[in-house]
Amino acid sequence: MKLHRRSTQALRIIGGQWRSRRLEFPDLPGLRPTPDRVRETLFNWLVPVLPGARCLDLFAGSGALGIEALSRGAAEVVFVERQPLAARALRNNLDRLSAANARVDPLDAFTWLRSPGTPFDIVWLDPPFGEGLLEPACALLEQGGWLAATAWIYLEAEADQPRPLLPAHWIFHREQTAGMVAYRLARREVSSPLQLPDLP
Repeated sequence: MKLHRRSTQALRIIGGQWRSRRLEFPDLPGLRPTPDRVRETLFNWLVPVLPGARCLDLFAGSGALGIEALSRGAAEVVFVERQPLAARALRNNLDRLSAANARVDPLDAFTWLRSPGTPFDIVWLDPPFGEGLLEPACALLEQGGWLAATAWIYLEAEADQPRPLLPAHWIFHREQTAGMVAYRLARREVSSPLQLPDLP
């Protein structure tokens, strides 16, 4: 019997220490890395706050967003990915990059969010489309103590869907559309003696 190798996709790191490095990941249903153009815009938005930030890539998939953050100076990234093949490929890619300040948790995002939280400065939410996951994920992030007082939250969804409802203390800061994808950056604003700088 002839065995067929599972097909793969590739992503390119856009900026930072690993700029132009290409990484492979499995071609799995629902796994669609954030497009290069969108990542470029997003990380331009985050330039003032990314260096030294503690980050969460909650529906990690290929890990494109979290790996880009590490390349550009994030202090730490936690990747949460429920699909075993995707999680294994992500670990392998992080090993190839010698990314010591990264961790992959092979769990469902909502199971993971119900454990005790430690605040993150930046969170990426790019869940599988069509499953209605953005709003419940936002609610659990807020309720579980997962966010710093002035955390930034990236939300990616289908362009033909209405804006997601945000928890109290969150405001939309930037948003754009690229093809079939709407991408938004929200900020959590809770009074704190330590404030992240405003983005331009």
